[in-house]
Amino acid sequence: MTMSTSKALLITCLAATTTTRSHGFSIKPTTRRAALETLTITPFVTTFLPQDDFVANAADTTDTDDSTLSTLPKTSPISAQWSAIDGLNSDDNKFVSFDKSAYQAMMKDQSRTPLFEQAIVNRLKSAEPESQIVLDLGTGPFALFAVIAAKNGAKHVYAIEASKEAAATARETIEKLGFTDKITVLEGFSTDITLPEKADFAVAEIVGSVASEEGAYATIYDAHQRLLKRPNEATSWIPSRIQTYAAPASYTLQNLFMPPAFDWTKLQGEPVRFNCRDEGLQLVSDPVLIEDISFADIIARGGGSLQKQVTFTVDGERVEKNRVKFLDEFKRGGVRDPDPNTLSTTTANSISGIALWPRLLLDDNVEVNSRHYPDGGHQKSHWQTVLPIMSEVPTPVKGGDEVSVTFDFTVPTEVTKPCSYKINGSVVQRMSNQTNLARSSLRKDSNNPQKYPER
Repeated sequence: MTMSTSKALLITCLAATTTTRSHGFSIKPTTRRAALETLTITPFVTTFLPQDDFVANAADTTDTDDSTLSTLPKTSPISAQWSAIDGLNSDDNKFVSFDKSAYQAMMKDQSRTPLFEQAIVNRLKSAEPESQIVLDLGTGPFALFAVIAAKNGAKHVYAIEASKEAAATARETIEKLGFTDKITVLEGFSTDITLPEKADFAVAEIVGSVASEEGAYATIYDAHQRLLKRPNEATSWIPSRIQTYAAPASYTLQNLFMPPAFDWTKLQGEPVRFNCRDEGLQLVSDPVLIEDISFADIIARGGGSLQKQVTFTVDGERVEKNRVKFLDEFKRGGVRDPDPNTLSTTTANSISGIALWPRLLLDDNVEVNSRHYPDGGHQKSHWQTVLPIMSEVPTPVKGGDEVSVTFDFTVPTEVTKPCSYKINGSVVQRMSNQTNLARSSLRKDSNNPQKYPER
């Protein structure tokens, strides 16, 4: 395989990682490809793990023996920051937008749509038929949840849609279905709209793969103050709360494509987005709740900023299970050089960043999970798992190591201001002589170039 072919393979791999796996987002492949095309591909000469400078000046220390080095922890910094619209389609670089295929993916998601329908029907059945006013925030071109409400006994539905094109299609859909007397489509941001009457409850599927990234906080903050009759009650909202979970994760491609052949900093903070069934990403610890936004309590919560410190402990059993899964991934991908057994071991014993994904609590009895709850396992969903790459090369870990980070999320109360996200921290590794020797055996002579795998 020539170097030009290798570069094309790399670009295809990373573009496919995001372009085809969106939570209804139409990912901008041109953005990612433009960054990747600027790379200078050099012969694939690298170690699979960074050099082990266990102590800053250990080489100059003559009175430190191997037994001391084996117990000294190594701290490796990790960090990432990005905007909610990075890598996604957006209008005027202010908020996330969608195309038709994205809306279709949402509508067909069997882990989402039937559960929303169940929650809407339950809410309508809690009162007399034809007695409740429903607000659908972000109705989309199919006016899906507005139609469900109209069919199941809503007195009237106000369906708000910011996209001019989607709003026009929603009106056509409603007319074809014969609900023009039951559903009113209002075009624009809900923050700029005043309803003729307040709603009994709102349906708001405006939840991103990081739960807040589609502007849910700003939208609900405003609706809470102006658009609902009883906004302080959880029963006034579907979903009633939205959450983001997180865990450190290993990633195949960052271990396969390493410096100097590939510079991951070229992504400039833009996270990689995965299908929630993608086995190329594996969690190395139990997930932790990071964002937890209760719509009924959103005013009492105050500002939209979040700071949370979390320490994850790497689970050795997960690491071993991940090794087996990665080996299967590399073999199915046709990887032969580097050796897939060695590569799967080093990949499983590393992290590339902190993975994030959403969970929605529709009511007391109905919830929507994009990954399996509570262990974060893979499952089908139109939402994505978001992975910010937090170091130039994967950071080595093993069972018992700790990943300590601070999440700093800025979630504005203005819908046209995109959310911003920062994660900073470090990996604390307890080294051992056995680990050191294993890593040393993986280092490649810089005069012996390796090849990209044929696929």
